[in-house]
Amino acid sequence: MDKKQIFTLPNVLSFYRVLIFPVIFWFILAGKESLFAIFLVINLVTDFLDGLLARALKQQTALGARLDSFADDLTYILAFIGLFVFKAEDIMPHLVSFLIFMAFLVSSVLLSLIKFKTTPSFHLYSTKTSGYIQAAFFICLFTVGFIPAFYYFMISWGILAAIEHMIIQLLIPHMRSNVKGLYWILKEKKKT
Repeated sequence: MDKKQIFTLPNVLSFYRVLIFPVIFWFILAGKESLFAIFLVINLVTDFLDGLLARALKQQTALGARLDSFADDLTYILAFIGLFVFKAEDIMPHLVSFLIFMAFLVSSVLLSLIKFKTTPSFHLYSTKTSGYIQAAFFICLFTVGFIPAFYYFMISWGILAAIEHMIIQLLIPHMRSNVKGLYWILKEKKKT
């Protein structure tokens, strides 16, 4: 692979999110809620920017899609751990719904590992939107506080996105990156 395809600005932002993971994890272990929240927000913003820049600069690559997905997974692992460490009193009354939400997210990754022997990097419109909603929820949680209606909106959208993700995995014969959504997969199937 050409170095120009590896060292793109979107990939640098994704690399940053991978490399900063242990630092943010240390903030959790050290109980540094403010630093955790600041760096989590930076990660969430760079997640938004890397995709935007990849499209604007026409630097979308399979490597970039996989790197972005891996960095996303690490960021959301941090977010969910931080949620339980710093905001347990807010989430505990809603634990059942949160566990259902997590089960759908984990199932979509497990299905990919079982069927394709790799993690997914679809970047569906629904999962991108879900990521933005989750980012807004975490920003709100660590600044304004826990808003139950926003929380339930976030997990409902996330569950629907995970269901779409799993349906696509069941329909396609091999793993692909940058799939828009179920509508486009069904449209492709109709043509064949």
